[in-house]
Amino acid sequence: MIAAITLQSVTKEYESHSVPALTGVNLDILTGTRTAILGPSGSGKSTLLRIIAGLEDPSDGQILLNGRDVTGTLPERRGIGMVFQRPLLFPHLNVLDNVAFPLRAQGASRRAARDGARAYLALVQLADFGSRPVSTLSGGQQQRIAIARTLASRPTILLLDEPFSALDPALRSDMHELLNRLQPELPPTVVLVTHDREEAAAVADRIAVVEDGTLLQHDTVDRIYHRPASLAVARLMGGRNAIDGTVEEGVHASDLGRVPVEPGTVVGPGVLVVRPEAIRVLADGETATNPAYTGTVTDIVRAGARRELTLRRGTAELVVDVPPGAAVEVGGTVRVCFAPGAPSVVPR
Repeated sequence: MIAAITLQSVTKEYESHSVPALTGVNLDILTGTRTAILGPSGSGKSTLLRIIAGLEDPSDGQILLNGRDVTGTLPERRGIGMVFQRPLLFPHLNVLDNVAFPLRAQGASRRAARDGARAYLALVQLADFGSRPVSTLSGGQQQRIAIARTLASRPTILLLDEPFSALDPALRSDMHELLNRLQPELPPTVVLVTHDREEAAAVADRIAVVEDGTLLQHDTVDRIYHRPASLAVARLMGGRNAIDGTVEEGVHASDLGRVPVEPGTVVGPGVLVVRPEAIRVLADGETATNPAYTGTVTDIVRAGARRELTLRRGTAELVVDVPPGAAVEVGGTVRVCFAPGAPSVVPR
């Protein structure tokens, strides 16, 4: 299968910055996938999206769309639609004519463009909003209009540059549901830039993790969460457990104990990573089907409806999710076990 988007050794430098915004990024995004480019502020993720769109040129490297080199090609000739963090609607046009604008630009008559715009407004559940001034819309409604207008241009690739970051959590969740519901109507390839790992998991099937202008890992959502390629990826994905030790004879050995690891794990120094939700506190007298590890509770904090306890054994420390009613207390000794296949090892 030809990749919808291919980045070959893409580097971006700015004269005003001593450090490149992007360094040697190689990335294939396959047709039909929804990919989230995830990273902290200043990681280069939006720069990467703008280079794909043609809004910026790379300092070095190539961009291919469906196998065709488009490096240096004007944005309007790339077949790409883009939704930004700010909706960028035309204030002098009402909602209907905002959505109809790309259809008119493509040569449709005023009547045909408006008929098409009504269909796209219905898709984003704003069918009755056509006559409204855009200034009367909420932030979430404006982003729905921006999405409808972008879809009306019939792009082959849809780029989303943190379009929901300014919305409150409830509205963000609504927009995630909208994108998932619209999937049959969206272009076959969607790329979302976000700093929110939960958003990435909600709307994408693959995640490309970027930090300091470097692509750290590109994989399925499940593997990014549970099989991070590095400690940096594990931490960016919310992993809080990192235990230094050594891999030998199929186990990771540390002060915690001997933890079985995947076959093929590199022998030698390594850091054991496991997510807090993949660890279970065993009841008194309970027999574990997986190896159990004992430690002392050094801290308990509330995390919404859950509690997080910190367990220590020697230099090893684990953060564990526990239900509200769990009988644990600071200073007590508890046993824990890991979900099957949950632990993995990354380079030190």
